[in-house]
Amino acid sequence: MAKSLRSKWKRKMRAEKRKKNAPKELARLKAALRPDGTGDISMKDVAEIATVLPADKLLETAAEDAPGPDGPGKMDTDSKRKKNTMLNEHGQYPAWMSQRQVKKMKRQRLKKKGKHGKKKGLAW
Repeated sequence: MAKSLRSKWKRKMRAEKRKKNAPKELARLKAALRPDGTGDISMKDVAEIATVLPADKLLETAAEDAPGPDGPGKMDTDSKRKKNTMLNEHGQYPAWMSQRQVKKMKRQRLKKKGKHGKKKGLAW
């Protein structure tokens, strides 16, 4: 959507405004967060709200959490799902799969087994 001339002009003007105000905004941010404590915000005030760590300590903790062979960075995934049928151990399809895809997978699965079931209608 948003392809009208008015919206294009507004986007252009917002971008120019961001460019114009970026140096001032950066200077205000640096002034507020001066490490010597002379800024608007002191680290002592922030320490009450959040844990303040030096950068080297933060990098060490990030390295410990890095994924390894059996490290803590391993993500818990649904590995009990069959890759070809997309069914889990309870016979359920994933939540993100649409009903159209579910029906398609079901047709393929039944076709492969050779079970078509009874056809509806009159049996002459």
